[in-house]
Amino acid sequence: MANTHTALPRVAYFCMEYGLDNRFKAYAGGLGILAGDYMKGAKDYEYPIVGIGIKWKQGYTDQMIDAKGQPYDTYHNYNYEEFLEDTGVTVTVDIRKRPVQCKVWKLDRFGNAPLYLLDTDLPENGEDPWITGQLYGWFGEERIAQEIVLGVGGVRALRALGIDVDVYHFNEGHALFAGFELMREKRVQGATFEEAWTKSREQIVFTTHTPVVQGNESHPIDRLLYMGANMDMTPAQLKKIGGDPFNMTVGGLRLSRKSNAVAQLHGVTANDMWKHVTGRSDIIGITNAIHLPTWVDADMIQTAENGGDLWAAHLKNKRALVQFVKDRTGVELLADNLIIGFSRRAVPYKRSDLIFSKPDIIDPLLRDRKIQIVFSGRAHPLDDTGKAIAANLVAMSKKYPGAVVFLENYDMTIGAALTRGSDVWLNNPRRPKEASGTSGMKAAMNGVLNLSILDGWWPEACEHGVNGWQFGDGFEHADESILDAHDRDALYRVLTQEVLPTYYDHPAKWVDMMRASILGTKEYFGVKRMLEEYYELLYKKG
Repeated sequence: MANTHTALPRVAYFCMEYGLDNRFKAYAGGLGILAGDYMKGAKDYEYPIVGIGIKWKQGYTDQMIDAKGQPYDTYHNYNYEEFLEDTGVTVTVDIRKRPVQCKVWKLDRFGNAPLYLLDTDLPENGEDPWITGQLYGWFGEERIAQEIVLGVGGVRALRALGIDVDVYHFNEGHALFAGFELMREKRVQGATFEEAWTKSREQIVFTTHTPVVQGNESHPIDRLLYMGANMDMTPAQLKKIGGDPFNMTVGGLRLSRKSNAVAQLHGVTANDMWKHVTGRSDIIGITNAIHLPTWVDADMIQTAENGGDLWAAHLKNKRALVQFVKDRTGVELLADNLIIGFSRRAVPYKRSDLIFSKPDIIDPLLRDRKIQIVFSGRAHPLDDTGKAIAANLVAMSKKYPGAVVFLENYDMTIGAALTRGSDVWLNNPRRPKEASGTSGMKAAMNGVLNLSILDGWWPEACEHGVNGWQFGDGFEHADESILDAHDRDALYRVLTQEVLPTYYDHPAKWVDMMRASILGTKEYFGVKRMLEEYYELLYKKG
């Protein structure tokens, strides 16, 4: 296929993680999965995009469950060289006034556009090979070191590779130091600080994800100076860009000509969150999307389009999930009974255990196995609260053996099995704290019906009782106890009065809803639309 996009701007996409394939564990969660799908879409539709990332020696974490039901983390070195091409390029960055060598690898083995990964695990780095060791493994100085490699090293890698770039796209604040490097280049050529900022701003766009203020990374300015991340800027100049303490998201908003949130509702939330930031770029909504060949059973789409036996096609995937769960846990779910899937990062606002909060209602449904629930999810290795959430779900699997399952070490393989084989996809974050939630899109296109709070992407797709269900009616409240009580009651009402009767008593309607779910989401929530909007709304000047 001839490249029809030669006149479009060339984009360098910077991201800390990429979820491309389960054999290449350079991802932690949704941010990386989005980046992987973006790079695959760029390849499929021949957009002039290159990716910049890091070659993580130990990836993220393998988070397993011990005999007492508690999560623990394991790390081991991966041999990724079989997937990588040695570019022969090495660039240098200065960290704590020491030169650090960054080897540049190329990855395009998983149907993705070219992705260049920086690697400090080199003998010549003496005390510093650890920098590209663990994804999100540390905080503070270690995180800044990694972000210098990604940002500063990424720009220098592009220069060394001879790749001319029109737009620098920072996917989250981790890449911000690339903007500092662009400013440094201009200042070396004689530009003032303000001139360098203005000119660099015209080259940069920024995506913000986290709709929780505390989840947006910040650092003391003196730490940036000590690590050498300031690229010769003074404390006062740094404060102008990112405040004091220096907030990476604020810096991203002030150092970009335009920014985007990852769903339409998230656009409203993000603009409200950052309305106090003077001099920031506008935040528009560009809803995330998924790479269909990676996540969606093509037979489900073809069957829905051609009016075939959709239940039979789904049952094949459901039985595969039943076998998958049995192989992993020894538990054999009932293929004729309702299976609910829930896989989320283990953090409080996602409310993993909301469905258990009224035992008088849920207990008999689980005891009779009228409802079966498969959970999966990981906490950050240093997040004890998140690990307690996962441990509670494990405890529920022991309380309701055969009806509740927890799959340890959540990854792309588990995510694909659940979003294909479940009957219902449950999502119940505290609105409006869900940025997007692409797992629900994957489920929807596989005919798995969403049962979700109107948060993230779901307000754009939901036709209640037609292609899935919403509960909570978009209710928001600052008091979490009031919000939780409201949403709990709404969940049980929709589950018991609509979802269960439809599944068990009206199978023809259920299949009609599956078909509506597939046909109503497969185009708009596919990566092609997302890339088109990025080019039209974000990358194109004017």
